[in-house]
Amino acid sequence: PKVTYMGPESTDPLSYRWYNAEEEIMGKKMKDWLRFSVCFWHTFCGKGQDPFGAATMKRHYDDESDSMENAKRKADAAFELFTKLGVEYYTFHDRDVAPESPTGSIEESNRALDEMADHLKALQDKTGVKLLWATQNLFSNPRYMNGGFTNPDAHALAYACAQVKKVLDVNHKLGGANLVFWGGREGYQSVLNTDIKREIDHMAAVFRMAIKYKEENGMTPQFLIEPKPREPTKHQYDYDAQTTIAFLKTYGLDDHFKLNIEPNHTTLAGHDFEHDIIVASKYGMLGSVDSNTGDPLLGWDTDQFPMDVKKAALAMGAIIDQGGLAPGGLNFDCKVRRESTDDADLFIGHIGAMDTFARGLRIAAKIREDGVMADMVKKRYSSFDDGIGKKVEEGTLTLEECEEYVKKHGEPEKRSGQQELYEMILNRYV
Repeated sequence: PKVTYMGPESTDPLSYRWYNAEEEIMGKKMKDWLRFSVCFWHTFCGKGQDPFGAATMKRHYDDESDSMENAKRKADAAFELFTKLGVEYYTFHDRDVAPESPTGSIEESNRALDEMADHLKALQDKTGVKLLWATQNLFSNPRYMNGGFTNPDAHALAYACAQVKKVLDVNHKLGGANLVFWGGREGYQSVLNTDIKREIDHMAAVFRMAIKYKEENGMTPQFLIEPKPREPTKHQYDYDAQTTIAFLKTYGLDDHFKLNIEPNHTTLAGHDFEHDIIVASKYGMLGSVDSNTGDPLLGWDTDQFPMDVKKAALAMGAIIDQGGLAPGGLNFDCKVRRESTDDADLFIGHIGAMDTFARGLRIAAKIREDGVMADMVKKRYSSFDDGIGKKVEEGTLTLEECEEYVKKHGEPEKRSGQQELYEMILNRYV
C-alpha cells in the first residue's frame, strides 16, 4: 500500500502527518514546493558499514553481487519504494546503478550503464517517476585517489572527463532535469605536493568542456556544483557556498552553474544548517538541496534524515522567497543509522524527513503571510531607506560625507538586535 496523508493527529509511523501532496500553500501544491527525491546510493547501496565495522543490513532484493541481474533487482526495489512513498524524483551516481568494469575498461562500464539506462527508462515510463539528476562517481575507484578534475596525472583527468561525457548522455536519455558535480577528492591533503592554482584551473577547464558538450548536443540540464569543505580530502576546493560562487565568478562560469546545497556539508564548514541555502539563494545561485543533516558532536558527514522542524522552516523560507526550487528539488541524501536494520526503517526515515520539510513549509508560509518578522527586519534596516543610508546602497556616498555626518550627529544611538524576541516569535509558529 502507498503511504497516505492522515493528518497531524495520526500516530501511524507509515503515514504522513504534515505532507499532503496536492494541498496548496501560497498558490502552489506542496509537492511542487518540495519536489522530494530519493537518492540511490545510501538507500539501495548502503548496508551499514563504517570504518570500524562491517555491513549490518541484508536486503532481500540484493544478493550483493556485481551482476546486471542484481543491479536490475535493486532498481526494481527502488521504484517500488519511490511509488509507495509518492515521491516523484530520484537521483543516482553512475556506479550506483551499474557495475564498473573490474578491468577499468570504459567501454565495458559504458555498456553496463547503457543497459541499466534502458531498464531505468522503462521503470520511469511505467511509474511516472522522473530523474532529478545524475552524477559521476569520481571518488571511489583508486584511479581517483588524487582527484578527478584536479588530478596531477592528465591520464586520470581524461578518464574522469570520459565518465562525465557518458553521464551527460545517460542523464539526457533519462530526462534528468539537472546534473551534479561533487568534487569529493577535488582538493588536497598537503600543500607540499600540490599546485593549488594549477589544479583549480584544470577544474574550470573541465567545466568548460562539459558546457561545450552540453550545448553542442542540445542538452538542457541545469549544472549544479555541490560544496563541501573536507572529507575525504583534508581541504576541498568548493569549500562552501561563498567559496564556490567566488570560483564560478572568477572563471566566468556563473551563468552556467548553480549550487546543490547539502546542509550536512554546510555544518562541516562551520556554518548553521540553513546558512548556505540562504546565501546561495540571496545571490541567485540556489539550484537544489540535498536534504540531510549531521550530528553536531561528530566531525564527519553522517548524512542523517533531517528531523528539525525549525531548521526546515528556515530553509523553506529561503525557497519560498525565491519562488521554489524547480528544476531542482529536495533530495534525501540520507542513510538510516547502522543500527536501523529493518526494511521499514527506510520508509520511516523518508516519511519523517518529508513530514519535517512539509511542516517547515507550512511554518515558513505562515511567517510570510503574517509578515511580523519581515516588518521587524525591515524596520531594523530602515536607516538605509533614505539619507546617507540610501546613498550607501546607491554607491554615491563618500568618506568625506560620512565624516561630516558624524561631526554633525555625534555618537550613534545603540539599537538592540532583539535576537531573543525573534526566537520567541519563531517559536509561536512551531
